[in-house]
Amino acid sequence: MNARMPTIFFGHGNPMNALYDNDWTRGWAALGQHLPRPRAVLAVSAHWYLPGTAVTAMAAPRTIHDFGGFPRELFEVQYPAPGDLGLAGRVRELLRPLEVRADLSWGLDHGTWSVLRHVYPDADVPVVQLSIDESQPPAFHYELGRRLRALRDEDVLLIGSGDVVHNLHAYAWGRHPAEPFDWALRFERLARELMVQGDHPSLMNYERLGRDAELSIPTPDHYLPLLYVLGASHEGEPVTFPIEGMDGGSISMLSAQFG
Repeated sequence: MNARMPTIFFGHGNPMNALYDNDWTRGWAALGQHLPRPRAVLAVSAHWYLPGTAVTAMAAPRTIHDFGGFPRELFEVQYPAPGDLGLAGRVRELLRPLEVRADLSWGLDHGTWSVLRHVYPDADVPVVQLSIDESQPPAFHYELGRRLRALRDEDVLLIGSGDVVHNLHAYAWGRHPAEPFDWALRFERLARELMVQGDHPSLMNYERLGRDAELSIPTPDHYLPLLYVLGASHEGEPVTFPIEGMDGGSISMLSAQFG
């Protein structure tokens, strides 16, 4: 019997991390070297956020440059990982009776490829993306993670890519270092404690966690990928935090690995 794959939430931060050599990107690369090699990756990215649920169902997903105002070098990055039609079908099967559209137009957005080009730099592991339905409450996304949990026993690495703390209005743009905001540090610390305690209901009901949560999660798109990973974890499974840090004062680079 194959060993169960872990499930990992990545704080992906600035798209320029796709090009940077820093502590975070070196941490992603180290994970790729030490993780069991999956047959495929299923990614839930903050940047495919729309009404409805869809899964990429093409043999060769395109590299999407879903941002503006960055150097040309970033727009020239390609991540030509193959798709996996069988995995796309399996995702649709596991999520029935939910209607999951087989998507032929999206591809891999930077929430996925900016991380994976460090984890699997040869782009030789098939990748499928699952969208986030913006019309649904947090418990819906957690439940989808639970239903996808079986993939971990099928050599699939299920990842979420977002940021536990993501407040662009407070972000210090530019290369100068910025001290993290107190509220960002407090909320990240609380989120870590709740993950260690296995208190998933509190993490799902983050809007009840006070002013720090409100400032850290002004919109849910970057937080919701964490709920898929939490749902895909098993009760009592150990959690580790292989990558840490705060970028620009208000973006958490925390990664959480279960298993």
